[in-house]
Amino acid sequence: MSAPALAARGLAKSFGSLVAASDIDIELPQGVRYALIGPNGAGKTTLINLMTGMLRPDAGRILLDDADITALPPDQRVRRGLVRTYQINSLFPHLTALESVTLAVCERSRAAQTWWRELSAYPREIEEAYEILCTLKLESVCYRLTRELAYGQQRLLEIALALATQPKVLLLDEPAAGVPREESTELFAAIAGLSRDITVLFIEHDVELVFRFASRIIVMVGGRVLVEGTAPEIAADPRVRAVYLGKTVNKIAAPAAGLPHE
Repeated sequence: MSAPALAARGLAKSFGSLVAASDIDIELPQGVRYALIGPNGAGKTTLINLMTGMLRPDAGRILLDDADITALPPDQRVRRGLVRTYQINSLFPHLTALESVTLAVCERSRAAQTWWRELSAYPREIEEAYEILCTLKLESVCYRLTRELAYGQQRLLEIALALATQPKVLLLDEPAAGVPREESTELFAAIAGLSRDITVLFIEHDVELVFRFASRIIVMVGGRVLVEGTAPEIAADPRVRAVYLGKTVNKIAAPAAGLPHE
């Protein structure tokens, strides 16, 4: 059996008397799309921060391709293929979408050391950036300034910047936050189309989107993993109904044509 793309072993983190993460054990196999859900204060973003190095755990280990990265700073984790996006966009408003992604590609390839040159001096980087934008169906707006893009397109552009680092694991912290419903469905459809070489873990509060697009779901409560399973398993679990889903699950149809369920 191959090693998981990303794993946490006995991960724990407290802030004084507040336990944000307690004895967390998870494994994300390569190519699987996971959703991380739970009530506010469950510890979801704390877990993402621990895995990406924004926080140091009090106990436990983090493994990327079976290599222990617990002590590595965030930038070294990115270079090894562990990349995240945030709830709030951090984009370049005065650059075009193509310029933004090309800059990210140049940073990865170290060509950014000569970024004072004209953009046309980086034909290979431009081609790669354009291909990434096409993957997310942003080619029609590639020459528009970032600040002119619809908010859903800006969230996709943030994912494009993450893809420019050639990630093995992509962690998305509420990628549809603030995005209108019709745009959020398109956003998750684009995520569904990403290469199966990339493992995805996303936090999302819209349960309908979670049940439609996640291969597997991890439910957190009080800093602990309550349960993990497929969408039908999670929907049928009485513990999840009691602490999180409530009556919401009754409104959700069986998972539709989103990500394949494994």
